[in-house]
Amino acid sequence: MADVGGVAADHLRSYIERIERLEEEKKGISNDIKEIFAEAKGTGFDVKAMRVILRLRKMDKADVQEQEYMVELYRQALGMLADEAEEVT
Repeated sequence: MADVGGVAADHLRSYIERIERLEEEKKGISNDIKEIFAEAKGTGFDVKAMRVILRLRKMDKADVQEQEYMVELYRQALGMLADEAEEVT
């Protein structure tokens, strides 16, 4: 195919088709992941907690520690910790 307006149509078509194939694969993988979560939920696992664990496992240790520290700090500031709840009552 010839260039159209300075665009190599064959190259463009190749890129588009490759992306389309990968999008289909991604859709299939996404469906597989949904099925695994449904299976885990069906056997009594907490899917929200599993998602948090998956997110944390992608992070390096220092980032995980920083996030845990910040959550703990915010919980303390909002009076959401067990020790503070006992002191308030």
